[in-house]
Amino acid sequence: MMGERVTVVDIAHAAGVSKSTVSLVLQGSPLVNEVTRAKVAAVIRDLGYVYNRGAANLRQANAKSKIIGVVVNDLTNSFFAELAVGIDMTVQAAGYVQFLANSAESVERQREVIASMREHGISGLIISPARGTDAADLKPLVASGIPVVAVVRNVPGAKVSSLLSDNHAGARAAVEHLIGLGHKRIAFLGGFPDTTVFGERLGGYREALVAAGADTGDDLVIASAPSRAGGVAAIGRCTQLANRPTAALCFNDAVAFGVCDGLRAAGLEPGRDFGVIGFDDVIEAKTAVPALTTVSIDPQGMGRRAAQLLLKQISAGKAEAEAVVSSAHLVVRRSCGAGRSGADDTAMQGRFAIAE
Repeated sequence: MMGERVTVVDIAHAAGVSKSTVSLVLQGSPLVNEVTRAKVAAVIRDLGYVYNRGAANLRQANAKSKIIGVVVNDLTNSFFAELAVGIDMTVQAAGYVQFLANSAESVERQREVIASMREHGISGLIISPARGTDAADLKPLVASGIPVVAVVRNVPGAKVSSLLSDNHAGARAAVEHLIGLGHKRIAFLGGFPDTTVFGERLGGYREALVAAGADTGDDLVIASAPSRAGGVAAIGRCTQLANRPTAALCFNDAVAFGVCDGLRAAGLEPGRDFGVIGFDDVIEAKTAVPALTTVSIDPQGMGRRAAQLLLKQISAGKAEAEAVVSSAHLVVRRSCGAGRSGADDTAMQGRFAIAE
């Protein structure tokens, strides 16, 4: 155990209850009323107390767990499954086991699973933060000296290590490729606008359009859930535009797959009638029909690098924050389509009209 720790007695004094009441709350006993439970829970959170179920063993001078906590924001997205595989391969080789949890974009759920992981004595944490996560959510970990690596999304001011991808450059390269193919109106589909990743990818998209003198209308940016269903919804709105685009950069591959589904439902073929580019390069991108053109950030490789960064800090015995940005590159396959002339654009608009 490291340094001075908050005790049950400290919590009891701060909450104005007995030590036994605090113990009951920690044990999840139904004997404590909800008002008292909430008051004690608030004090526990404010003081950064961690109830350690393995305390008897962990108090031994040299005791160290071999558990790495991993929290992702959307395990239904195959990108995060691949990320977890990369982490697992690396930590297993180092003699650690992975404790994996899904926050499902809930900050409250994220707090609960991190608290549970700390109770089990994790040696470090890799986290793709839920929307709305701020520095205060990670402060107790930092204060305890537990190494933390934030992946995919950064948490400004958190003083933890981060491993991010070059979203701006990747998005710009994708749009430049579509412009090179002759597309003049290009949409940006999917993603939550309140995330840093969305802002970075949107910035690269817009920079490429401005540099080419292409249309940058706000109607071309259609936000949606970063999922397959979100992609279907986004392309549905896209096809309702009066001056429709002929291609799109999608927030991620999941959205791109949904966009392809939505295009087919409208009688259009991805790659032939509408250019589609994703972002991530998940395993399915290569085998999709048509194969998905996408910005590759190598999710398994990202998982391996995150684990290596965390293990380095664990071995060093100190959590010194590092910021790493990995490269992103365009992988061209069939879904982006062939070059387009003005005649092709006219034909494209006609196909949309027929589909409606």
